[in-house]
Amino acid sequence: QVQLVESGGGLVQAGDSLRLSCVFSGDTFMDYHMGWFRQAPGRAREFVAAITPSGRTPIYAGSVKGRFTIARDNAKNTVFLQIDKLEPVDTAGYYCAAGEWRGSSLGLSNAANYGFWGQGTQVTASS
Repeated sequence: QVQLVESGGGLVQAGDSLRLSCVFSGDTFMDYHMGWFRQAPGRAREFVAAITPSGRTPIYAGSVKGRFTIARDNAKNTVFLQIDKLEPVDTAGYYCAAGEWRGSSLGLSNAANYGFWGQGTQVTASS
């Protein structure tokens, strides 16, 4: 059974940076595309970023492009989300997700294409 464990969240000042990590276990990491989603209180879960198994194709939500960077280390079964220039609107629970790779990057922003989810890590950016 795939398990995902996130870490790296915290309370920071607006303008600061954070690096979130998600460790994958229970199956072959490179058989999965990986994604990050976030959910703020009272709001729907939203896509943040995704990455293909090779790591060569990152995909971003328009609202975070240029400030967020997704990467993966296939030797360490870990996916990262670097968040720069944090804004109060970035405050949310951030969730790592894994989906079985079907050979296409289409649809990786859709939560329905992920079968496994972590417990989440809280990011709070104060103004």
